[in-house]
Amino acid sequence: MSRRRHSDDSDAGQPHKRRRTSEPSEIEERLESLICRVGEKSNSSLESNLEGLAGVLEADLPNYKSKILRILCTVARLLPEKLTVYTTLVGLLNARNYNFGGEFVEAMIRQLKECLKVNMYNEAVHLVRFLSDLVNCHVIAAPSMVAMFENFVSVTQEEDVPQVRCDWYMFAFLSSLPWVGKELYEKKDAEMDRLLSQTESYLKRRQKIHVPMLQVWTADKPHPQEEYLDCLWSQIQKLKKDRWQERHILRPYLAFDSILCEALQHNLPPFTPPPHTEDSVYPMPRVIFRMFDYTDDPEGPVMPGSHSVERFVIEENLHCIIKSHWKERKTCAAQLLSYPGNNKIPLNYHIVEVIFAELFQLPSPPHIEVMYTTLLIELCKLQPGSLPQVLAQATEMLYMRLDTMNTTCVDRFINWFSHHLSNFQFRWSWEDWSDCLTQDLEKPKPKFVREVLEKCMRLSYHQRIIDIVPASFSVLSPANPVCIYKYGDESNRSLPGYTVALCLTIAIKNKASNDEIFSILKDVPNPNQDDDDDEGFTFNPLKIEVFVQTLLHLAAKSFSHSFSALAKFHEVFKTLAESDEGKLHVLRVVYEVWKNHPQMIAVLVDKMIRTQIVDCAAVANWIFSSELAHDFTRFYIWEILHSTIRKMNKHVLKIHKELEETKARLARQHKRRDSDDDDDDDNRSSDREDGPLEEQIERLQEKVESAQSEQKNLFLVIFQRFIMLLTEHLVRCETGGIDVFTPWYKSCIERLQQIFLQHHQIIQQYMVTLENLLFTAELDHHILAVFQQFCALQA
Repeated sequence: MSRRRHSDDSDAGQPHKRRRTSEPSEIEERLESLICRVGEKSNSSLESNLEGLAGVLEADLPNYKSKILRILCTVARLLPEKLTVYTTLVGLLNARNYNFGGEFVEAMIRQLKECLKVNMYNEAVHLVRFLSDLVNCHVIAAPSMVAMFENFVSVTQEEDVPQVRCDWYMFAFLSSLPWVGKELYEKKDAEMDRLLSQTESYLKRRQKIHVPMLQVWTADKPHPQEEYLDCLWSQIQKLKKDRWQERHILRPYLAFDSILCEALQHNLPPFTPPPHTEDSVYPMPRVIFRMFDYTDDPEGPVMPGSHSVERFVIEENLHCIIKSHWKERKTCAAQLLSYPGNNKIPLNYHIVEVIFAELFQLPSPPHIEVMYTTLLIELCKLQPGSLPQVLAQATEMLYMRLDTMNTTCVDRFINWFSHHLSNFQFRWSWEDWSDCLTQDLEKPKPKFVREVLEKCMRLSYHQRIIDIVPASFSVLSPANPVCIYKYGDESNRSLPGYTVALCLTIAIKNKASNDEIFSILKDVPNPNQDDDDDEGFTFNPLKIEVFVQTLLHLAAKSFSHSFSALAKFHEVFKTLAESDEGKLHVLRVVYEVWKNHPQMIAVLVDKMIRTQIVDCAAVANWIFSSELAHDFTRFYIWEILHSTIRKMNKHVLKIHKELEETKARLARQHKRRDSDDDDDDDNRSSDREDGPLEEQIERLQEKVESAQSEQKNLFLVIFQRFIMLLTEHLVRCETGGIDVFTPWYKSCIERLQQIFLQHHQIIQQYMVTLENLLFTAELDHHILAVFQQFCALQA
């Protein structure tokens, strides 16, 4: 490759100068493009592309070494699906330039230490795997890799460290063995046997209390839901039994064996795992999702067994492709379908299983849920002849297994399926699911169909949904989402407040002011006391009922109309709902008016929290109140509760961020003053400048404490109400000799798990309070088990 040398005495013409200054950046961009694209489909073979690229990079090393090092370290971390392509490239460069190989290994170790320091554990796994594969490329000496793994396994002997720390180092070691196990065993068999023996010992003694909380299904049939390290250990044991023969990893370095075996190898610098600190946040344990086996696709290539290492490698690579390209659904779908070796495996089945594994991952999916919907739609477009059938088969399997499916995963299944149907004219063979019509409506299958149709209505309109489902499904079809206005029917003339409601209707239509509304409401008697007080605005349920019913009825045309009504009469709402009972009653009336339109309830409650008409604790108390018992297991109720908790958490974070920014401003001010040699007057003026900031910090600290107290109280209210409901159920079942495990109980206990899992980072702060006040040893073991499983997640 030709290279123009730059010298000071060259032509100073403007065009030439412009070209000369831009050339290095152009070359750097080209180098990045060449490195990132190697291994993609091309007319030439991968081997010739690698050899050509190695030649180009070698020629550019004198001028662009640091850039090349940086790009190679980045792709090692961020493009793990092409791991062996890049290790081969590094091997070829090392064979041509030994010093560069050494610098690359040192740079990788530095990057690994940095990743561990900032809790980037997923990327760190990819770096460890990359380093291990460099042993196959004769870049790193096998004994030094074994020494590094010995340090990893020794972490399991540390005292007073969380199990999740030991788990990560164990996973980093075991998950590298499919790539390098054979090479290490040939060179250091005794040391490897000792490491595997220590691994087995650790896996036998580790706690697995957390597993039930993370399983998608409670039943192990037809596929066991194994804990991730147990599953990986079984796969590695089988790999060892098969003499480390693995048939799926692309190994381009084998073509260059004669070149690579001549290269000098490097020893890894000594690597000691960084010590555990309070800031260390390790990945949570997982349960391996299994949906298909070889019997599900009898005609195509055989699917590797759940304990074959090929299954692990394929799934890891597909997860990596999704992680690399999830923001670009078209690219992601194309990359998944062009996965190497796709003719040797039932690729569509693997892809669908991996996507659902991510969608159903607990506590939360790696990416936003809607991404998986768009990705599956894109895959159906690219493979219209085969993938939709696999997806339909998967949907049928998920439906058949609803009885044992975790409630959080059922929620995600409902969201995905309804959104998917909306992209395909809501076409589905509903008759195939008619078995749900003969079941109790609280059972999982009828409940699922009902919630799916409800969600479909949100994405369409009521009549369309009525038209698409068979008439026999009418019992599960959503109600017509109309407003229920009890003062609108003349037969209700005898209702208390009827005449006031008529007056209010006329006043609101005539654009009455807040004062006029208050004046009309003054005449409403208070059923809670004989004589209303002079103010007339203490908690009066009838006042709230008449006002809220009338206003919501008049604004029922759309969400926008309702929002405008809330904004216009905000002062009236605030006055009527001043007390806790008032806030609770406003929510009760909203439910009465819109009980046939769950989406309207959800958006109105959301708006009322934002505008501070009601607070988060009131919403929590309302959700657990007897008035909502009928809808307690409905999807929308939990949608509202989680949205409420998220709002509370955002509020605390926002104030905390303001406090930190103000503190940083004050610190910068102090730093400026320290660096300036000003006279006394200037110092006095600086002190005056500090005053407002210090006062602001004090005010913000008070606001943070108040918000955190409110947040803690919200969780206490929620958990206390859960405990009360579940305890009542358990006592009722015990005294009546009834089976505890009813559909209601399953839903309720799994909703409790859901609260813990979805908000685990916040709840961790209040663990001591929860343990001392609510989850005490005297609590029924059914309820206490959920808390203990949650504690075990980061233990």
